[in-house]
Amino acid sequence: MATTIFRAIEAKGGYYALLGVCGLFLLLGAFGYFQMEHHGHVITGMDNQMVWGMPHVIALFLIVAASGALNVASTASVFGKTIYKPLAPLSALLALALMAGGLAVLMLDLGRSDRMIIAATHFNFKSVFALNVFLYTGFFTIVGMYLWFMLERRMNRWSSAAGMAAFIWRLTLTTGTGSVFGFLIAREAYQSALLAPMFIVLSFAYGTALFLLTLAATCAAARRPLGGMVVQRLKNLLATFVAASLYFVAVFHLTNLYFTRNHGVEQFILVDGGIISGVFWIGQVVIGGALPLLLLLAPGTTLGRILVACAAIVVGGLAQMYVTIIGGQAWPLDLFPGYAASSSFFDGEIHNYAPSLVEMLLGLGGFAIAALIVIIALKVLRVLPEKLDDAALLPQPGE
Repeated sequence: MATTIFRAIEAKGGYYALLGVCGLFLLLGAFGYFQMEHHGHVITGMDNQMVWGMPHVIALFLIVAASGALNVASTASVFGKTIYKPLAPLSALLALALMAGGLAVLMLDLGRSDRMIIAATHFNFKSVFALNVFLYTGFFTIVGMYLWFMLERRMNRWSSAAGMAAFIWRLTLTTGTGSVFGFLIAREAYQSALLAPMFIVLSFAYGTALFLLTLAATCAAARRPLGGMVVQRLKNLLATFVAASLYFVAVFHLTNLYFTRNHGVEQFILVDGGIISGVFWIGQVVIGGALPLLLLLAPGTTLGRILVACAAIVVGGLAQMYVTIIGGQAWPLDLFPGYAASSSFFDGEIHNYAPSLVEMLLGLGGFAIAALIVIIALKVLRVLPEKLDDAALLPQPGE
């Protein structure tokens, strides 16, 4: 392939305007956090039954997408597809940015963030949450080293090994994220080993969609050519990931329907859940699955249609996390399987949840953090190729 020249983007008027918009959303997110910190979670839609709200929905989406954003880099380093090699630094950068945004929201939503150092130094190793602390820090370390090895010419020879380590680690991390829900036995909507591989497949779809949106927007803003060959290949990969996601979702619910004890929660999620059922069918299945597949597999696919499909996948991903997190908590806990529990503490009752403004602001602040990291890094680091047209990516004579 032709020698790839990487160059930082130029800071022009539009660059600073975009920085300002992202900075504004960051300030709004900070406002939401300080309101929750000062008044407590009583001002949110969360309560003792719904302990995870909209911030967790957005945080988990960003964390899962961060793992999938490494798809392009892994395809180049691990599977030897050299056509993706010029895109690998941007892929690793986006993964780090999404993880930072997701973890920021996750930590700030938990309450008493001033005591987070205690949670980071005292561990219950029977808990998946404790293991995730090591998975997240390991992700930053390994992917950060991988990005450094790609950017530093003297370290290029180690980039493939770092890419393999990042590939294995991100699969482990997403398995841990899915296992957080799979190990919650008292929540009938979860408690399934299928959640771990399903989260891995979902991460492939979310991360690739966000990468395509970032790549197209960056190339357009920097006025750098983007060829159709690499976009078409990523489009085909994305369609495969979306189809696999729908397959895993179908298998997950069909498996639950096989067991009589899960009929109640499945009827709630799929039919009688009100907004939960609507978000599942319209948001997750139609907008996040069927529509992208139709757009991606239709003949004569254009870049605009691909980007619309990517945006639909992002919306569907947020819907998926909403159904998983909010829907799973709305169904009452099964504390004593086989027995009926009765008390004044809402036993056996379906719980309602409506996100508050401060929750939405905090969640949007996570997107702002990820966007700011990418925007600033594109200015100070050489992660974006000067040319990504088909001629620059085609094999040269003798190669």
